[in-house]
Amino acid sequence: MPSFNQSIFHPAVFFLTGIPGFETYHAWLSIPFCCLYAIAISGNGMILFVILTESSLHEPMYYFLCMLSFTDLGLCLSTLVTMLCIFWFNAREISFDACIGQMFFIHGFTFMESSVLLAMAFDRFIAICNPLRYATILTSSRIIKVGFAIVIRGTMPLVSLLLLLKRLSFCRSHVLHHSYCFHPDVMKLSCTDTKINSAFGLAIVISTAGIDSVLILLSYVLIIHSVLSIASPEERKKAFGTCVSHISAVAIFYIPMISLSLVHRFGKHAPPLVHTLIANVYLLIPPVMNPVIYSVKTKQIRKAMLKIFSLKLI
Repeated sequence: MPSFNQSIFHPAVFFLTGIPGFETYHAWLSIPFCCLYAIAISGNGMILFVILTESSLHEPMYYFLCMLSFTDLGLCLSTLVTMLCIFWFNAREISFDACIGQMFFIHGFTFMESSVLLAMAFDRFIAICNPLRYATILTSSRIIKVGFAIVIRGTMPLVSLLLLLKRLSFCRSHVLHHSYCFHPDVMKLSCTDTKINSAFGLAIVISTAGIDSVLILLSYVLIIHSVLSIASPEERKKAFGTCVSHISAVAIFYIPMISLSLVHRFGKHAPPLVHTLIANVYLLIPPVMNPVIYSVKTKQIRKAMLKIFSLKLI
């Protein structure tokens, strides 16, 4: 373990962590991680390609799915290099500026994904509760504006948050709990007052993911109320069927994120392995599972994929 100077200073590097207690098996453990990255990148890439090239999928619902795949791709690529360098070369060092940059992309894509899931919930709400106005409400120009708003909302607050982080001094061990830089993890290593950083970080989480989750829940309360008023059981089943994929995507995004936040806030005495496993689940499960869910549950996506594969075979 590297020795660290305990005087107060601005760190040149941090040290990332692989799988605690399994360092000698990192080369073997890299195999399942490589498979997960490959599935996430190829799956989301395929979703993007299918939606952009298949004219029948140029509809609001699929444009939002395109945004979801883009954020998942960004989340994967933000950590791919550091994760594999740890497993393959035991290269754990990351400079402070590189760590800041990685945090910007990880948290930025996370907040953007939360906003995309909210937009998708709104799309389902309009499609089920007000289908006659669906095409007039979700026009192409409005979807483009929503996309820009999602990017700005996900990135702008992080600039101030990370500038606040740069003002901190560090005098403790520079070993992080994860194989990537995570804001609460880095902040814990500071020996100066972090109350402003904690309060501002919490405010950003509440104003993005917190509000998004409440609005998604509200949209589904209204959707359920609208669907239950439909007389035909077949129509009810069809209406609920269009929401299954989105509900699954919401669950696999928010459950790991809430778990990781709770571990950082209340799990100070939890084993390092717990921190690492939850952090990796939070990072990899949504990008891996979203393409699987939408390709299996969404008939139009499945048909378009089969069409492309059959054309390539021919």
